[in-house]
Amino acid sequence: MSRIQSVFATLKAQGKKALIPYITAGDPHPDQTVPLLHALVEAGADMIELGVPFSDPMADGPVIQRASERALVHKMGLRKVLAMVKAFRATNQTTPIVLMGYANPIEAMGSTQFVALAKEAGVDGVLTVDYPPEECEVFNQELAGADIDSIFLLSPTTEPSRTELIVKQATGFLYYVSLKGVTGAANLDIVEVKKRVTEIRQQTSLPIGVGFGVKDAATAREVAAIADAVVVGSRMVLAIESANADNLIANVQTLTKELRTAIDSV
Repeated sequence: MSRIQSVFATLKAQGKKALIPYITAGDPHPDQTVPLLHALVEAGADMIELGVPFSDPMADGPVIQRASERALVHKMGLRKVLAMVKAFRATNQTTPIVLMGYANPIEAMGSTQFVALAKEAGVDGVLTVDYPPEECEVFNQELAGADIDSIFLLSPTTEPSRTELIVKQATGFLYYVSLKGVTGAANLDIVEVKKRVTEIRQQTSLPIGVGFGVKDAATAREVAAIADAVVVGSRMVLAIESANADNLIANVQTLTKELRTAIDSV
């Protein structure tokens, strides 16, 4: 059982839902990423999505685009991201880390080498936004051979036939994008989200996380009532963007604790 599967199993036995915050590796500075990872765990995160900065994103809204730009100023790349995961693992062997990013850096490194280095670093899952299921079967087999989960996105426009194709390859959990558009783009329609999550559950037993539209504790609570996990990206990155060196950790932990309390109230 992978770390991701273990976390979901434990939370399910406790009647709880997972909180999965997202931060961009290297934002606001590479030296602060590992301390931020530990701070998120201390404040109540169950697993963490660590964004791999990329210059030409497709799914990221302006908030996360700015985070990538700040990170890229410091020459952040995939190898440095993996080194951060390895540094985090030196004192944390339990909290799952999911890398979220795009195919280009993986292709540049070579998928076989990437998987080997990701396993060595302690990565638990990989979500590659622009790897369609038709084109990443070999990559998924490599991930599976390294006991790394392959996470896929589902959207409001994903047809049942395509959902069937995706769930055959997905492991760990499924990430349902709660709105049409990029991260942080609009207010989520909780009724529509509930309808779609219910439909997806008819096709898979995998846990379902919901993200892209969780802006505060109130929406986190609504999503937790429907999904197995609440993913918070743009709002978490805003907490980083609005901080300075003195209150960075406090900003992030305050938000995480608010989200944790709201989710646990369900």
